[in-house]
Amino acid sequence: MNRLAALLGAERPVLLDGGMGSLLQDAGLEDGAPGELWNLENRDAVRTAHAAYAEAGARLLTTNTFGGTRPRLEMHGLGDRVGEVNRTAAQIARSVADERRLLVAGDLGPTGELLAPLGALTREDAQELFAEQLVGLVEGGIDLVLVETLSDLGEAEAALTAARTVAPGLPVAVTMSFDTNLRTMMGVRPADAVAHLAAAGADAVGANCGRGPAEMEIIAGEMVRARTGDLLLIAQSNAGLPQVVGDHFEYDATADDLAAHAGRLAELGIDLIGGCCGSTPAHIAAMDAILTPT
Repeated sequence: MNRLAALLGAERPVLLDGGMGSLLQDAGLEDGAPGELWNLENRDAVRTAHAAYAEAGARLLTTNTFGGTRPRLEMHGLGDRVGEVNRTAAQIARSVADERRLLVAGDLGPTGELLAPLGALTREDAQELFAEQLVGLVEGGIDLVLVETLSDLGEAEAALTAARTVAPGLPVAVTMSFDTNLRTMMGVRPADAVAHLAAAGADAVGANCGRGPAEMEIIAGEMVRARTGDLLLIAQSNAGLPQVVGDHFEYDATADDLAAHAGRLAELGIDLIGGCCGSTPAHIAAMDAILTPT
């Protein structure tokens, strides 16, 4: 049986959480500062963000570690604290999840480096970077691995291999960002991602980020048609597109917009539904009301 399906139980779809960065910025995180730093310096703010999503109805909380690989942390002078950053992030999410009997997904974002031949990073190097991050996440108590916002299948495979090495018993989900004419930046199509990553051993495959709900529904439809076996599918759309409002950006999809979107994804057969950039606990609560009506 699919390991993630066994962990989640029979209820479908499962509601995920939404964006983390914007919540931390609203709490005072300075522009340009890494959200991961607050795992160490402002744990209460990170915990409050997780708690807001739990209260909104999310069944799965995502660790605040999107930029938690060594190259991303080195940009902010945190390269020697990879284990501490990731372990602490998992512990913070775990503390909220345990109060409500929820699950914790250890978040792996892209390394920020291009793989050879376009860049200097080898697949083996990428695997080592993800493995280093995963050691801390596993020590912190995650239930599954979520690899997200990737564009390169080689990098996705490196993350999958790292997960099998460091955490062989945990389910692994992989989502890619199809934001370039319904392809990733590297030209990967949704159906190709489903076939390739399922064959590589992912328990769930999907899409996140992107250009908003309408395109996400097209992508989700392509993934549903490509699915075989017991693979689970994920969709986490941005809350529309960012618009300049005064001195900051606001996303143009309302909570009601994402709620209607969640209903359409459920009708398509998507198993795990959540939000990405610009989505808030209000968006997730509206989605919960549609997906689990009283």
